[in-house]
Formats: sequence, structure tokens, C-alpha cells
Amino acid sequence: MFRRLLVAYDGSDGAGRALRAGINLARALGVDLHAVTVEEELPKYAATLDEVDAVRQQKQAYYDKLHAEACALAEEAGVRLHTATVVGHEVEAIKQYVLSHGFDLLLVGFHGHSAISERLRGSTSGSLVLHAPCTVMVVK
Repeated sequence: MFRRLLVAYDGSDGAGRALRAGINLARALGVDLHAVTVEEELPKYAATLDEVDAVRQQKQAYYDKLHAEACALAEEAGVRLHTATVVGHEVEAIKQYVLSHGFDLLLVGFHGHSAISERLRGSTSGSLVLHAPCTVMVVK
């Protein structure tokens, strides 16, 4: 059975459903749960170094709040949640995180974009189903 669970968590409704499913599964299995958030890279062209620092601080505050809320939800259910933020393209960053930490189940939320949007740019959950090196559970 699954022993190393990871939720791809960005604070969206779909990710929230995946987080709750992960919490329930982790509690049932008696294991810790992990959540990873992917931060897109900082702007490549900034007017000043202060501008880059301001964006970095805003992002850090956002991810700290996101992780604190997720940890509180897990704690209420009696589950220990470990959080991390990685930088990069969401699919590749999550794939590498799974590989480097040996997760055997990845939970992702389903966002339900339009068919046109899915064809033009694809979906993160669909790409992770295809490329993740472990079992993927898409939560609706």
C-alpha cells in the first residue's frame, strides 16, 4: 500500500479537494502527508533590485500563509503535514520532487478548464498523470 503521500497544493479549489483526500488517506494509512507548492520564477526583467525583493517577499508571505492553513487543516484531522515550496515549471518541478523524495502516490486536484484551454495549453493534472514517476490520484 502507499506509504509516501504527496499533494500538489496551490490553494485552488481543486488542490483543496486533493489536500482533504490526502489527509483522509494519510489518517487511514497512519502515515504523514507531504504537500508541495510550485513557485514560478521571479520576473526576469525588473526595474530595480528592490522590486525583485518586494516580489520575493510577497510570494514568501503567500506561500507561508497557504502552508499554515493546510497544516492547520491536517492537524485538526490528526495528520502531520510537511510542506515545501519549489521553484520551476509546475509539472517538471513536481516530477523532480517526487523522484528526489521517493513518493509512491501523488494527489492532484482537477480544475475543469474548458476543452479549448485544455487543447491549447494542456492541463497540469493531465500532464502529471502522463509524466509522474508514481501513481497519480486526480481528485474531483
